[in-house]
Amino acid sequence: MRKSLLLSAMVAGLAASTVSSFAAECDITVGLVMELTGPAGEYGQAGAKSVAMAFKDFNDAGGVGGCKIVADTRDSQSQGNIAVDQATQLVNIKKVPVIIGGIISSVSIPILTSVTAPAGVVQVSPASSSPTLTALGRDGKTNGVFFRTITSDALQGTAAAKFAMDQGLKKIAIINVNNDFGVNMVKEFTTAYQKLGGTITSTTPYNEKQSSYASEASAAMAGEPDALYLVSTPVDGATIARAWVSGGGAQTFLLNDGMNSKDFIESVGAQYLENAYGTSSGTSPTASTEYFNANYSAFSGGISPSAPAADRSYDAGAIVALAIAKAGKPDAAAIKAAMPEVVAEGGTPIHAGKAEFEKALGLIKAGKPIKYEGVIGPVSFDQYGDITGPFRLWKIANGEVTTVGEMSAEDVGKIKAGQ
Repeated sequence: MRKSLLLSAMVAGLAASTVSSFAAECDITVGLVMELTGPAGEYGQAGAKSVAMAFKDFNDAGGVGGCKIVADTRDSQSQGNIAVDQATQLVNIKKVPVIIGGIISSVSIPILTSVTAPAGVVQVSPASSSPTLTALGRDGKTNGVFFRTITSDALQGTAAAKFAMDQGLKKIAIINVNNDFGVNMVKEFTTAYQKLGGTITSTTPYNEKQSSYASEASAAMAGEPDALYLVSTPVDGATIARAWVSGGGAQTFLLNDGMNSKDFIESVGAQYLENAYGTSSGTSPTASTEYFNANYSAFSGGISPSAPAADRSYDAGAIVALAIAKAGKPDAAAIKAAMPEVVAEGGTPIHAGKAEFEKALGLIKAGKPIKYEGVIGPVSFDQYGDITGPFRLWKIANGEVTTVGEMSAEDVGKIKAGQ
């Protein structure tokens, strides 16, 4: 009897070990290269939690034929060369079919040109908005593998110019981060702002992670501007804004989307930002927006659902998961083909959360089309992996970011066309 019990226990243990081993082998690994530290660390931390939330919701719904999607998360440290090293390891050693990241363009671009495009591995950026990414696609240099869940700065710069003029900010100084993102944003803003009748008193680029920006702030004050257009990230941006205020600069600011940040507001001081305006990529709210806003803070350990890159990172994770399910296998070419299909017009609308993903998986299994309508709203990809949509207009009031309006894609297009 004792031998029989021992044999049964051994068999049960072997079975459990086999199941566990099979489950691990069944996992589908997606690479995640995020700016967890460095100047863009706030973005990456929020983004990584959002992707984790999307994957958990998807796995709880059944995953890909019972197999889980798991993230191998790496820290780019907000540096392109480190990002390339991490992405290379994920592609060459872990053999991932997809990389989500980076958050900022100066990380996403080198990953794309050095790693994912040559390897044919899908890359999805939640928040890299540089027009250079569109140009690379137009020039045939992306191998069609790049997608992003944010609109290009070619559009955001134009929207910011119109919003500034609407607020009566007709004489602006610019301080911008001296990288691809900052330079392109300023270029697009300048063209539109001057076309609309605005005057730029000075443009001062800066290098990241300086201990002081007093000289840049002082230079930007020449010409007595009405406001400062600050194109930056929360950490450096706060240092610059404090230098601007302490030097006597006008306490009126225009901010890019990434400055929609609780840390930025607290670091500068809410009392100095009562006349701070900004723009963010985004579309009309959906059921996904409601779900995310209600559940993200608890899942993330207290990060606000309005944190920079949080909303669109959930969408990046959800779209990747649904594309893998539609492809039916962790194959980069099949996933690339499926990416635009899961957000295409004509499919059954799908929203965020376990129940909605269960519905999506049932439809995919039945061979029926779906259209994921995300936290940032219904979007679709063009031939370069770009999305189009309206812009959220916001203002900082009493230390909180408050939406004050929306600018349609059509209005932005008319301004760019000179209408």
